[in-house]
Amino acid sequence: MTRVLILCTHNSARSQMAEALTRDAARRLGFDLEVHSAGTEATRVKDDARTVMNELGLSLDAHTSKTLWNVPDAQNFEYVITVCDSAAEACPVYPGHTHRLHYPFTDPSGGSLDRWRAVRDQLKVQFDAFVGALAEGQPVPATYEASPAVAVG
Repeated sequence: MTRVLILCTHNSARSQMAEALTRDAARRLGFDLEVHSAGTEATRVKDDARTVMNELGLSLDAHTSKTLWNVPDAQNFEYVITVCDSAAEACPVYPGHTHRLHYPFTDPSGGSLDRWRAVRDQLKVQFDAFVGALAEGQPVPATYEASPAVAVG
């Protein structure tokens, strides 16, 4: 089974939303994927993240903020994806078999729900494209701009 880790600074918003969206994309495609998220620091899952994900029918109620060291088998992932610059800089070194990707997204914290929705929707485009490529045995998008829905839309 392919294992994916999505990292952000506090594991409170972007990485939590990306985890749920990635898991949902895999479920919709019938693709067997193990998805985790973590932060360089643990805090709490933000209420606005819960709200905008609930709008898509995806609950973050069982999600908790955690660090990399709280993730099972933390050094054994096929893909490690950072969703903020700070996490990309602090990301530990992974074994040679791990593919590191950086998909930076704006931090919606402190913004309106419309800002949260915009970031959520960008994450959905990116991680739908990521899972779609994996499921089809194609190269995954190297950047947000390289995702098919962004390039076409």
